[in-house]
Order: sequence, then structure tokens, then C-alpha cells
Amino acid sequence: MSGGPGRQGSKVVSKAATGGAGAAGAAGAPPAVPLASPLMGKKKKPFLGMPAPLGYVPGLGRGATGFTTRSDIGPARDANDPVDDRHAPPGKRTVGDQMKKNEEDEEDLNDTNYDEFNGYAGSLFSSGPYEKDDEEADAIYAALDKRMDERRKERRELREKDEIEKYRMERPKIQQQFSDLKRKLAEVSEEDWLSIPEVGDARNKRQRNPRHEKLTPMPDSFFSKHLQSGDKNTTVDPLQGLGGLNTPYPGSMTPGTGELDMRKIGQARNTLMDMRLSQVSDSVSGQTVVDPKGYLTDLNSMIPTHGGDISDIKKARLLLKSVRETNPHHPPAWIASARLEEVTGKLQVARNLIMKGTEMCPKSEDMWLEAARLQPGDTAKAVVAQAVRHLPGSVRIYIRAAELETDGRAKKRVLRKALENVSKSVRLWKTAVELEEPEDARIMLSRAVECCPTSVELWLALARLETYENARRVLNKARENIPTDRHIWITAAKLEEANGNTQMVEKIIDRAITSLGANGVEINREQWIQDAEECDKAGSVATCQAVIRAVIGIGIEEEDCKHTWMEDSESCVSHGALECARAIYAHALQVFPSKKSVWLRAAYFEKNHGTRESLEALLQRAVAHCPKAEVLWLMGAKSKWMANDVPAARSILALAFQANPNSEEIWLAAVKLESENNEYERARRLLSKARSSAPTARVFMKSVKLEWVLGNIEAAHELCSEALKHYEDFPKLWMMRGQIEEQSENNDKARDAYNQGLKKCPHSMSLWVLLSRLEERVGQLTRARAILEKARLKNPQTPEIWLESVRLEFRAGLKNISHTLMAKALQECANSGILWAEAVFLEARPQRKTKSVDALKKCEHDPHVLLAVAKLFWSERKITKAREWFLRTVKIEPDLGDAWALFYKFELQHGTEEQQEEAMSCDSCSFFPSGCVQ
Repeated sequence: MSGGPGRQGSKVVSKAATGGAGAAGAAGAPPAVPLASPLMGKKKKPFLGMPAPLGYVPGLGRGATGFTTRSDIGPARDANDPVDDRHAPPGKRTVGDQMKKNEEDEEDLNDTNYDEFNGYAGSLFSSGPYEKDDEEADAIYAALDKRMDERRKERRELREKDEIEKYRMERPKIQQQFSDLKRKLAEVSEEDWLSIPEVGDARNKRQRNPRHEKLTPMPDSFFSKHLQSGDKNTTVDPLQGLGGLNTPYPGSMTPGTGELDMRKIGQARNTLMDMRLSQVSDSVSGQTVVDPKGYLTDLNSMIPTHGGDISDIKKARLLLKSVRETNPHHPPAWIASARLEEVTGKLQVARNLIMKGTEMCPKSEDMWLEAARLQPGDTAKAVVAQAVRHLPGSVRIYIRAAELETDGRAKKRVLRKALENVSKSVRLWKTAVELEEPEDARIMLSRAVECCPTSVELWLALARLETYENARRVLNKARENIPTDRHIWITAAKLEEANGNTQMVEKIIDRAITSLGANGVEINREQWIQDAEECDKAGSVATCQAVIRAVIGIGIEEEDCKHTWMEDSESCVSHGALECARAIYAHALQVFPSKKSVWLRAAYFEKNHGTRESLEALLQRAVAHCPKAEVLWLMGAKSKWMANDVPAARSILALAFQANPNSEEIWLAAVKLESENNEYERARRLLSKARSSAPTARVFMKSVKLEWVLGNIEAAHELCSEALKHYEDFPKLWMMRGQIEEQSENNDKARDAYNQGLKKCPHSMSLWVLLSRLEERVGQLTRARAILEKARLKNPQTPEIWLESVRLEFRAGLKNISHTLMAKALQECANSGILWAEAVFLEARPQRKTKSVDALKKCEHDPHVLLAVAKLFWSERKITKAREWFLRTVKIEPDLGDAWALFYKFELQHGTEEQQEEAMSCDSCSFFPSGCVQ
């Protein structure tokens, strides 16, 4: 308590001292001495008078925190109150909208909004400034994403396409499932249709017999009564059973008073109808009488045929009218308005609009063309004449004027008049030349190239019409005027070739390449090859080959030459340019004379598209450069053999022996040549030499087979025993030995041969099958079944063994066991085509189609499944479908002999002679050992 008075006293004293000093000074008295103060002897603090540091809050250190009052932030505002900015954009005009915007701007960095792969849903730095380096980085990332997407685009599209096809195959539509049943409806006769019973009405009694709303018409007395009573009710109570009828003349609402005369009302109604019919009769095509039969037809002709809404037409009409009034010199507005009226059927209004548009826009070419299109013939000519006066340099208007003329002379006259005004138009010259005779056209083209010296088409057309000497001069002038066009050079080469001067063709093409390169023209290899293909199709073979030789090596790396040239040759063959492909092969053989693959491709090309002479000439060159290529020797020998020139084929094989003395393929080819020509002694001697000089398992097998076929069983047996001493792991020798013993009815020796072969070759499926069939033939069904079971254990997931097991049970008459084995086989070998093909025909006839669908789902491109489907259609007498599936089968697997045999049998029964010959022409079967089934 003592502190308070002390402080108060000090204040009073200081005030008195201040006041006293002033008074003393004023009165001249001596100054008063101030009282002692505790602050008098201390130094002044250094921070006084300095600005507060950043972030300083007064009183925060001693706990004096600040607070905010309503006077600091303004009055409270509702969310629907408008903001202070009167020109705020939509969505920001209320306080609530701005609060929502601020909340949206704040990023949600909660853990629930975080993804391990993508991060946060939004950008972490979206609130920061977007600078130039950020923009560059985004552009780089966008380019990378685009590049990566393009690299994977083709693969992704193929994958998506495969997935869609797979999905559609697994889940077909209802329409596809019943498509075959729909097709069968075409076979139903009219009697069958009539015999189908009527479908009964499944609705209940209330639905079949709905209660109709009862409407009771009111008599005239009802209206008269209420008119006199003066009631003001405008409706009838529905509870009265009057059907809710609205009263048209209710009480005092009816004008006038007194009794209602219904007869006069009927007369007035008839009069009004007559007036309306009279108005309609005057407005329908100028008729004065309404045709009662054609009245509705005329009304239908007045209905717009565009199929749009009437309200949309009105809106479009108003919009176009606004455009025309706003900018009357805008031609598209007038054209759009006229076309709108034309679509809605108001052709005359469209004509009036477009003519008014030509007045407002007389310099618009499109406007005049549209006006000429809308007007009828003679009027259109007048419109075009008027357009020519306003636009004397318009090519399109002159062309339209010529099209409107029906007489050829008039067309020529119009075009010549046009050329007087527009002599630089190539289109006009071409149109005019097309109407002239050759002599007049030549004269006109002479003038055309003077007016349009840069038009290649005009120069070439003139050259075609001139003689040889004049054409050369024309093309020389064309080259002088257009030194950068290749077509002129190519045409010059074709001209020389057509006149027998073929030695100049190569020089012209070489000069063309040099000249175009000197004039800065890039030699585009693909374009020149396309030009060569066009020359080939036009019959200019020398020009085509010269172009190919000149440009085939341009722009290709040395290591890519072979691959690129082979692709170019295949492309030319697919386009039908055979001479181009032949020229490419010739050039490739010059560059790669020792490449066996190039020679083979060229030989196959000549075999498929050339003559026998050209093939043999090519093969002679091929074996000279590649003497170690056995297949080239064999192709040459085969060509001679097919031409019935057996001595020449022997000589070729003799030369092949010299080049390849120990070649198994050539030895076997020579043996086949002799055996096919019934020269068995020659074949036997050749095989004997082959066994001594080139002993192989196949040579011994062929020797055994030859003796076996000729009936020398003892010699065949001896040769087989000798061969097995050297090649005991060759299963075909064991098979042949067993079959020889079976033929001699030595079943025990045959069984021993098969068992010995299985010890040496346990993975030979054919040996297991032959042994089981031997046991089955002798009546040992249980032993045959055990052999096949043992084969399945040693060779799991082997479709051939499973198939033989199923067939064994089926042949024994045990169909249930065969079905069970087939189910197990399909579980173990789910993608085996031969098993699915057998499963189709194991089923009863009604279930075969379903089974074939399942087989196609599992093995869509397996030839055995396709062959089974073809046989299924054949059995159902669906000839066209069966032929399609046979063709598909032999196309997928041309080496499947069963398919060709069944296809030929099918064509013998149901095909024509041409189709039978097509089935017989099996080019895929070779006549030499390299392509034969052993």
C-alpha cells in the first residue's frame, strides 16, 4: 500500500515542479531543485527508439497474449451475403463461394490421400509458382510419355485386339448362338409354318378384358338448363357419373342470355369449316378445287424431309437471319440460309435468298456457284453469265458454265472463251483438251505448254501425241523448263524403249539421277521403286529394270542391303510387278554371288512366277557359284525330271556327286530318280555304292525298303540285320524288321523285334503302337492294354499313346471305357489337336457340334481339329462350309497327307473338274527325299 501513495506523490511533485519552473521563469525567480528519482542515475537502454525485430509480439514474454475483437475484422457475414467486389465472376459472388474456393485450394496431404505408387492425389507443389523451368520439365516428361506410348502402341493394340476376340469367342452374343438355328428357318416349308400352334394368351382375366372408361355425351337440354339457372360451375362432379366433362358454356360465363340455339351453332361451325377449306384449296399449288384423293398426298409433299425438329429449324432460321443482318457481306451466312430453306423444302425461298446474297457479295465465287446450283437450267446459265461479268478470272465458274452446256460445241466455245481470260490455268487447259480430237488436242497442247511451262502433265500429254522425233524435242524442252521432275526423265526412257533404242534407257536413267541430284532434288528410293512398278505394269521392262538398278542401293547401309532387297522383292511380287522383283534379285545376286539364301529365293521366285527355262538357267548359275548347296542341285534335277528329261536329270546329279561326294541327299535323290523310272537295278547299285561311300541310317533304310518292295524278303532281312548292328538306336529299322516278320507271319520274332527296339528306343511312339496292335491282332487285348499303359508311364503327356488307347477300346466295342480314357487324355493333354479331333467323332451325332466348338476354343489353329470340323460339315451335307474348312486345313498345314486325301475324295464326290485339279496340285510335296515322308 505504501507504493501507491509514493508513486502518486512523485507524479504530483513532478507536475508541480514543471509548473513551478514555468512560473518562476516567468517571474524571474530562481529555478526550483527537482526531487530525487530512482531513474536519475541509470544509463539509457540502447534499444529504445529502435524498430522492433521481425516477429516481435509485445507482452508475449510475460504471458500477455493478444485477442481479436469484431472491430478488428469487421461485422459477421452470412454465407449468402454478396462480396465487396461488384464485378466478381460467377461462382465467386458470395462469401460462401469464396470460402469453398479457399478450402479447395488447400491441398489434402492426409495419409488416406497417399498412394504408394502414385503419391498424393494432387500435386505437392501446386500452390507454388509455376516458372519457366517447370514448364520445360513438364514438356520433357510429356515428350517422354508420348514416345513410350508410341513404342508400346502397336503391341498394346494387338493385345487388346486378341483379348477382345478371346472374350467374344468365350462369351458370344445370344444372336450368334442362335444364328445356325435362324438359318435353318429357311428350310421350313409353308405347311410346317401353318402347323405351328397359336400361342395362348397368358394374361389374366382383368388384363384381357380391361374396363373401358365410360363417357356419356350430354344432351342439349343439359346446356340449356344450366344456362337458364345461372350457375357458375365450370366442371361437372365426377361422382355424378358424367365422366368429368368440362362444360363449354357454364352459366354466367356464356356471353348473352336467353335460350341456346344449338341449330345455329351447328350452322356456324359448318360455315367456318367451309371457309377453311376454301383457303386451303387456294394455297395448294394454285388449285381452285380440293382433290379429295390427292389432298393428303399434297400435304405430305409439303412436310420437310430432313427429319429435324420444327423448333430447331426456327432457331436456325433466326440465327442465320441475325448473321445476315449483322454482316450482310459474309457469303457463308447466305449460303447456309439458302441450304436450310432447300432442306426444308422451300426451294423458291432458297433461290431468292441466294440471289439476294449475290447482290450483297458479288465478288464471292462460292456464292455464284451455289446460286447456279439452285437455279434451273436456263436460269443457271444466266446466273453464271452474270458471275463471269463480276469474276472474269474465276476458273471454277468457267468450269461450271461448261458443265451447264449440253452441246459439245457450246462447251468448247465456253472453255476457249475462258482460256482467253485465264490462260494460266492448267485445269482449264486439261478440260479443254479432253474435248478435242487428237490433232486439235496436239495443237492446243502446244499452246498450253507455252502458257503453263511448269505443268508436267501438259508436257507429257503433248509428248504422247507427237511423233518420235518431236516427242524427244518436247521432252528436252520440258527438262529445260522443269529440271526437278523425275517423271519427264522416266517418260523419255520409256519413249526410247518403245522405239527400240534400249541402249539409251540406262544412260537416260543414270543422267536423270545425276541431274536431279545436281538440282538439289532428294532421290526418294520408295518413289522411284513405285515408278518402276508402274513402268512394269505399262510393259516398259527395260525402263523398269534400269530404274531398279539405279536406285536400289541408295540410302541403305551395307549390312542392311540383303534384308532390305529381299523385302523390296517380296513387296514388288505382292504388287504384281514381277520384272521389278526379277531385277532386284539379279542385282542382289551380283552383289552377293555366294549367298545360298539369295539364290534359293530367286529360284523359288522363278519356279512360282517364271518359266522352266528361266529357272534352269538360274539354277545353272547358282550351282556354279554355290556348288556345295545340295538343294540347288536337287531343284535343277527335279526341273529336268518334271520335263521328262531323265538323262539331263542324271547328268545334273552326276555333277552334284562330283561337287558333294558324300552327300546323303544327293545319293537318295539319285536312287529315287531311278526307282521312279523303274530302273531298279540302277537304284540297287547306287544304294550299294552309297552304303560303302556314305553309310547312314537313312541309306540303309532305303536299301531295306527297296528290297522289301521288290519282294526280296531275305535280302531285306539281311540288310536290316546288318544296319541294326551299326544303327541300333534308329527306330525305323526296328519297325521295318518287325513288319517284315509280321508279313512272314512270324509273330514271335516280330514281338521280339519290337521289344528289342523299345529297349533301344523307349521314346519311339510308333514302336509302342505297333507292338500293341500286334498283341491286339493275335487276340491278346489285355496285353495290348498293358503295353499302352506302360508306354504312358514312360512317356507322359503323349497324345499319340492316349489316342491309340482310346481307339483300342473303341475297336473292342467298349465305348464307355473309351469315353473315360478320352476324358483322362484331354485332362493330361488339354491342347492336343489329334485328341480333340477324335473326341468330336466319339460323341453321338447331336453332341458333335458342341464338342467341335470346344475343340476350336482349345486348338483354334490345329490342322487336325480343322480337318475334323470339315468332316463334320461334310457328314451334314454342308458342302460349301466343308470346302472352306478343307481349304483352311491344307493352307495351315500343307504337309498333312490325310487332309489332302480327304479333300480330294470330297472333291471327287461334290466338286467340279477344276476343283478336283486344284486339290490334286500339291506343290508342297517334294519329289526328292528332302521333302518326302519316310
